[in-house]
Amino acid sequence: MSKKGIFITLLAVIVAAGSGYFGARKQFSGAVNNDTASATSLLNVSRTSGTGAAGAALLATNASGKIITVKPGQLIQEAVNQAVSGDTIQVFPGTYSETVYIDKDNISLIGVIQEGKWPILDGMSKLNDAVLYSGNGIRVENLKIVKFKGNAIMGQAGNNFVIRHNWIIDTGVYGIFPQFGQNGLIEYNVLSGIEDAAIYVGMSDNIHVAHNEVFGNVAGIEIENSRHAMVENNMVYDNAGGILTFITPGLPIKTTFDVIIRNNFIVGNNHKNFGAPGSIVSGVPSGTGVIVMAADDVVIENNIIRDNKNAGIIVSDHKSFANITIDPESDPYPDRVQILKNLFANNGTEPIQEIQALMLASMTRQGPDIVAVGGGTGSCMVDRAAHSTLGISGWAATCAKATSANITTLLLDKPAEPRKTDTASKGEVLYKGICAGCHTYGGRMIGPPTKIIQAMYAGNAQGIADYIAKPTKKRDDFPPMPSQGHLNPDMRLKVAEYMLSVKQ
Repeated sequence: MSKKGIFITLLAVIVAAGSGYFGARKQFSGAVNNDTASATSLLNVSRTSGTGAAGAALLATNASGKIITVKPGQLIQEAVNQAVSGDTIQVFPGTYSETVYIDKDNISLIGVIQEGKWPILDGMSKLNDAVLYSGNGIRVENLKIVKFKGNAIMGQAGNNFVIRHNWIIDTGVYGIFPQFGQNGLIEYNVLSGIEDAAIYVGMSDNIHVAHNEVFGNVAGIEIENSRHAMVENNMVYDNAGGILTFITPGLPIKTTFDVIIRNNFIVGNNHKNFGAPGSIVSGVPSGTGVIVMAADDVVIENNIIRDNKNAGIIVSDHKSFANITIDPESDPYPDRVQILKNLFANNGTEPIQEIQALMLASMTRQGPDIVAVGGGTGSCMVDRAAHSTLGISGWAATCAKATSANITTLLLDKPAEPRKTDTASKGEVLYKGICAGCHTYGGRMIGPPTKIIQAMYAGNAQGIADYIAKPTKKRDDFPPMPSQGHLNPDMRLKVAEYMLSVKQ
């Protein structure tokens, strides 16, 4: 490529990615510094999104709903208990130490930020979760969440969610964790100090993750066993791994496909991996910008990927990745990965031993921008001669998709139907929406495998139901389980019965 061509490509990448990120920071700062006391004006802070009509539909609120205010000394959960569909709960600056559970539809939980002072949910390193929701149409915005042991914001099978403008620090396993949901927007959040994934999209569909800043975590952003996900305009730095898109074996949803990763700053993800020993995320090699493991139809475009000491991008099958238990029902190979134009610089300066071995076999001393290991078909990379690559000799040099720029979002054009939870399916929905976030059937995640639990509690569903309400730490090699005591006894029993019946 000529010097002129390199300059034009570099300029295009910087303008596209930079405008998204710095626009995000400007809007986020506007939310943080808003000192207007008017409830109406606070609700209208940064209402717009770059997701077009689909995003606008998600952000719309029910004008007929009332506003319930919460001030220091009051409980947020009491406001939730009073609320009905369409209501907005405003939380004023102060410190609140509680777990908030929202099991109603169309509830907005929005913090009021005045003169730089936030409403703070403080787990005091004792409480497990800050906000749990199972309702549809939930919005969580403008909260500072610190020092929880489990999760900051976890969705449990709720559709049509919006999680935005939150500041999350040191909240245990996951920061923002929608599980088994459809049609959700995650934007303008700042997250750090998370021991698994800062933003973890699990078994979900039609998700847009944009304008977030994630740093100092094990994984920055993870799209796991999910489909139709857009990850764009995020600042991802100083994590062990930057952006991950996985198929984790042993989960009820067996596929990950149609993922677009574009216009992100993926820089210096060299943090020590402090994930739970033996978990899949603990196998993420520090110094890696992007990892695609067994996922299909992934587009990686227009990102700035630099200063990642191990590699810029790793594409792997299940057999080549650490801490993986093979699932015969999951395709273990990444197919049709498309690496379009990106800016790479100074990656692979301190690669792990396995990559060093590949470099030796390829007779090169230059660490890789892109490395592929294991099987997979139909993948391609453009402009490959300009970058350091390993293992992609069988990939096509041209891609069927020239650009993803014509795709604004993968959100649905209209809200998804609420997930059905009749008596027959309630246990299954609860298992997929809650339990499967930490337990695969036969492999290790944050919690022990489901088949081990089945052996321990054979014929004793009530024993599981009682345990999940008041768990006690039983294994030194696993972190303590967060209580699910917010579930009523009937729901706990149904999910326990389903857990004992599930197979692979």
